[in-house]
Amino acid sequence: MIAVITGDIINSREIDTERWLAPLKKTLNYYGKESNSWEIFRGDSFQLSIAPQKALLAAMHIKATIKQLKSQDVRMAIGIGKETYASSKITESNGSAYIMSGDCFEALKKQTLAIKTTDQNFNESINIMLSLALLTANNWSSTVAKVITTTLEHSDKKQEDLAQLLNKSQSSISEALKRGGFEEIMTMNNFYKAKIAQ
Repeated sequence: MIAVITGDIINSREIDTERWLAPLKKTLNYYGKESNSWEIFRGDSFQLSIAPQKALLAAMHIKATIKQLKSQDVRMAIGIGKETYASSKITESNGSAYIMSGDCFEALKKQTLAIKTTDQNFNESINIMLSLALLTANNWSSTVAKVITTTLEHSDKKQEDLAQLLNKSQSSISEALKRGGFEEIMTMNNFYKAKIAQ
């Protein structure tokens, strides 16, 4: 089983491409190599193949990266299923994970992140949780988004260390994570991982 994240940048034409492209590439590189694990295509669309248990947090990481830029956001769909054909280029690979990711992406209306698996009950419960999480995440300020990105990239570090990294006080790190609903996102991710493992 694999997870495939299909996404595109919202309002990508409103700012200089390089401003969102470089951070997006840097974040995607956390999860694999270009072409093989991820690709950017059609200008502002991207696809990432990843282990299912890492997919939800990776999507949140991508969102936090892009939300650091004012007026930018990202739409993503996670499809979980099989890979029946693996090419050296992810955009040429195939299987139910790719199909579900594409279908889920096409079905996105106002929601900016959704998940599709073969388990309908799981889809319903996780997508309700996501819609609630997005009430907060869609409104992350660039400051909150930066703190969340840094926390995800340095998950082994304590808040004091993150404060030093970001040149902020520990209380402002704690406050930003609270405003961003970070603890609730991690709780949702634990639920997601437990269900995926079943």
